[in-house]
Formats: sequence, structure tokens, C-alpha cells
Amino acid sequence: MTMETIKLALADDERLFAEGLRRILSVEADLQVIHLAADGSELLEQLESSEAYPDVFLLDLRMKPLDGLGTMEALKKKDPEVRVIVLSTHYQESFLGYMVKLGVSAFLPKDVDPDHLVRVIRKVHEQGLFLSEENVGAIRDQLISGKRFETPSWQQQEKLTKRENEVLKLICDQYTNAEIAEKLFLSIRTVEGHRNNLLAKTGAKNTVGLVMYALLNGIVNVEEKLLEYSF
Repeated sequence: MTMETIKLALADDERLFAEGLRRILSVEADLQVIHLAADGSELLEQLESSEAYPDVFLLDLRMKPLDGLGTMEALKKKDPEVRVIVLSTHYQESFLGYMVKLGVSAFLPKDVDPDHLVRVIRKVHEQGLFLSEENVGAIRDQLISGKRFETPSWQQQEKLTKRENEVLKLICDQYTNAEIAEKLFLSIRTVEGHRNNLLAKTGAKNTVGLVMYALLNGIVNVEEKLLEYSF
């Protein structure tokens, strides 16, 4: 059986770090770095002139002129479900909620163990989101204490309909639009409409954001779902 190759893009203004990371990742048979850039602007230029598109992006948080979050925003305009892992020397767990709200698939410190990073890349490619045990614990503590991430768009502004809740739960179970349509006896276009309504009502930017919204508002089982996205 042929192993699927996960195509990667790496943007970091610390050239030594970037080159070292590329070499580490290239050792893995299923990983291939197809783009290496010094900042987000350079990466976007490379993508414009290339037919190959990455499956997962690894972005430094602080780069000039275009940082990791700005790069991700640009990428999301073309692909709302883009998978982005943000690496930073300024890693703080308190940033996690904000990162996930924006649609970041994983947030890691730059001194992360290489083997762990490889596992995270595979998890993000497979499921779109990774949460470490520490992340799970922090989110669980916030939920138990009744706190929410300090961003207004997480607050439910409009009540979800019964059908929207059904669709959201299936999205959290990683069903595609076509699979949801089949399970609920709906057309794919109708499911797409429900998904768009969910994005508008919740303030989420993509599927990752919808999953986190469902977790934070008790729409899906917190313990069960958080464990699914960790290892």
C-alpha cells in the first residue's frame, strides 16, 4: 500500500531554524516540504507561481512584513479549511483560545520535540485540529469554571435551529457535506446552506472554529471530543 505524502509549506524568518526544520521533516517518508519562505508575503508569492499546493502550513507567529496570522487570513480567503500549525517562541497557553477562534489547527512552541511535531502534522492533516493534553486540560478548566474565551464572536448571538444543531454535531464527527446530506435526507446544497448559517451565527471561520464553538457551548460531549483531537 502506497503511503500518502503530506505536502508542507514552511514560513519562518529565522533561516537557520527553517532550514533545520526542513531537514528534520524531510527524513520522514510521508512528509515533503514543497515551499520554504522567509515570511508570509514570500510564501504567498511562491503559491501564486506554483501548481503544487500544500496540505499543511507551518507558520512562525512573528514575521515581517507579513506574520503568521496575517498569512493565515490570506490563505483562508482561498481555502477556508486551510490547515495551519503556528510555531512560536512566544508560546503561551492563554493564547490558545484566540488562535483556535481564528482557525489555527495547532499552536506549538518552537522548541517542540521533533517527533511530537511530526505526530501533530499527521493529526492535523487527518482531522484538521490538534490539542495537546495541556490544551485539553486548560479548555476543560475554562469550561468547568464557566469561563469562555475572551472574544465576543464566541458568544452565541443567534439561537441555532434544531437542524443546525444536528448538522453541527455531524460536522464535529467529521462527516462531509455529502455524508451529512445522506444521513439527514437533505440535498448537499441544503447542507452547505446550513454550514454557512452556522459560520455566520457562531462567528467561526472554518470547521475548526465550529468544533470549538460546539465544545464551548456544550453542544457535543466535551470529554469525548477533546480526547479525539489529542493523543
